[in-house]
Amino acid sequence: MKIKVVTALVIATALFYISCGGGDSTNASSGESSSQPAAAEDSNPSSYDPNRGEGKFDEKNVGIGPLDAAMAAKGKSIAETKCFSCHKTSEEKLVGPGWKGVTTRRAPHWIMNFITNPDPMIDKDPEVQAQLELCLVRMPNQNLAEQEARDIVEFMRQNDGTQ
Repeated sequence: MKIKVVTALVIATALFYISCGGGDSTNASSGESSSQPAAAEDSNPSSYDPNRGEGKFDEKNVGIGPLDAAMAAKGKSIAETKCFSCHKTSEEKLVGPGWKGVTTRRAPHWIMNFITNPDPMIDKDPEVQAQLELCLVRMPNQNLAEQEARDIVEFMRQNDGTQ
């Protein structure tokens, strides 16, 4: 009887590991393995800029002006699909932290880097790591397009009362 239980547990563990993305996955578009080590500078937390984040966005390529209501409406629609199962627009934590005030604490380009590229930032940013200790769940990569990320930032700005 013990052998059947142990065998069942081993099989269940293996299935769980595989279904949760364990093992060596291959990037279909490039044929590269996602488990290859990062470049030395990418894995060095000391080269990380906590004001910019990790990604391609910075203050030069993320233009912020007066609130764009149409973009905010698109951002809200995207957030309802991809974000609101874990986040609330208030300060209240759901699975992840509440969004209220996020645009006063973080620059728009940092937010865009985080929502389009969360894994490297979770691994390097001390404040994000502290938030992870509170929430206990890593933010998944939702594979947002650049414009979707920008629309979500605009919705966040609207949520925070930006004019």
